[in-house]
Amino acid sequence: MQALCSQCSTRIQIDDAKVPDRPFKVRCPKCQSVMTLPGRAAEAPPAEAPQAEAPAAPLPPPPPTTPAALARRERAEGNPNDALIALSGPAAEHLQQALVSLGFNVDLVDDVEEGARLLEQGVYEVAVTARTAPQPGKPESLAQRMLRMPIDTRRRVFVILVGDEFRTADGTQAWTVQADLVVNPADAARCEHLVRATLAERKRLYQPFLDARRRIETD
Repeated sequence: MQALCSQCSTRIQIDDAKVPDRPFKVRCPKCQSVMTLPGRAAEAPPAEAPQAEAPAAPLPPPPPTTPAALARRERAEGNPNDALIALSGPAAEHLQQALVSLGFNVDLVDDVEEGARLLEQGVYEVAVTARTAPQPGKPESLAQRMLRMPIDTRRRVFVILVGDEFRTADGTQAWTVQADLVVNPADAARCEHLVRATLAERKRLYQPFLDARRRIETD
């Protein structure tokens, strides 16, 4: 730092390391007059004005939600008795009535993507749909999507597949298509007792697995 004496104009050299932040006094080595010099803070360049932050990018809109899903979320959480039906026709109506008689809250879902997402989230205990063969250029059915789900997700869902190719309650056919119960549409009006019995048998078989998983999640 350099300064000129106000009395004799002598140039005064001051080590920058010794210049304090606040104003300070210095004595001229020639005429011994005392003068006040600004400190380091006065020499610091003015701080730049803060630049306005760029506006945040808008959040993407949430995925569309059907009235069925909204109704499901409005119900009390933790209720396991929820069933999803992705099926049309008289068989869907009969199976809906059977599940309601068994104490299930039933949602009808037309959107395959939404149905698959809700199943992956563990929203439903039962899923009813039709088994359709893959068709080139056509979107996947819910049954095809369920086949690609992780095995743990599939174990959480009781799957009922409906189709003319099935013999109702045929265990070999059910095992082949990875379902818990297969139903021929002609028998849909009389399958409430089959759904009840198969649900009970499945619960008995899977209970040790469910208990072990519950213990792992709690620890």
